[in-house]
Amino acid sequence: MDKKAKKILFNTYWSSKGWRERAERYTSPEDFEYAKEKGLMFEPITISHDECVKRIVKLAETITMEQVAKGFLCSLSTRRLDWRSAVSSYYIARLFTEHKYTPVESGRFYEDGVVVHISHTCSICKNLKYGVVGKENYKSEDLNVLNFERIKWGGVRHGDLLYTLFDLEQFTKEEVPEPTNDDIEIFKEILKTVESCNSGDYPSALRSRLAYISLLKANKAERDIIIEILACIGVLAPKSYNRPESSKHDWTYATYWRGEDGYDKDIVEMYFGKYI
Repeated sequence: MDKKAKKILFNTYWSSKGWRERAERYTSPEDFEYAKEKGLMFEPITISHDECVKRIVKLAETITMEQVAKGFLCSLSTRRLDWRSAVSSYYIARLFTEHKYTPVESGRFYEDGVVVHISHTCSICKNLKYGVVGKENYKSEDLNVLNFERIKWGGVRHGDLLYTLFDLEQFTKEEVPEPTNDDIEIFKEILKTVESCNSGDYPSALRSRLAYISLLKANKAERDIIIEILACIGVLAPKSYNRPESSKHDWTYATYWRGEDGYDKDIVEMYFGKYI
């Protein structure tokens, strides 16, 4: 990954204080062209739900489980978090069959008790898995912020139709090496850490425990995404959804997981058995 292009991308959205305000986000034409040439920045995209789904289904047929599993493992020691993201996007992509956008109400927004906006999503996408959402049309969408999130944290919009497409299309351009002994050891330590959790532990407790894996160089946000990805693909699967949520959290797929659930050994074997 070109370091200069990565810096241009990151500086567009992030500063030492965190996210830049939208009004502050700017990339000079020269910098944009450089980062675009290096494959890290993109022109805005306009695409329909139906075309998104069509392309996602095709990608799910061409990418293999072994490729995305290898990408996830290799990310653990290299911190190539964009490689980490693809395994959850692949899992979601395999749920899809080609279909037309079928709207269903997804939310209502009020001002002074009056409905001012009703949002919609595709009911077929929504019913595939909690967290999967699809708009009817994506108009002049910013792919660069998706790529920033993908490289910095391993993605934060897993399940969003456009992110799934973008993530997998970018992954097909990568040459991911074989996992190292460190990669495999880190993953084994992650599984051991899951097993060490107390029965009532929430995902946040697991996140804290992961910080003690010496070989895993990951900040709090990155550990969040590791947990979300493993929950998305079913490694961390809740045995019940009839559980209280934390009063304040950003979990999607891991919301109802608890320490007593451990991890699904069959899913681990299916994805990662070749390496562990």
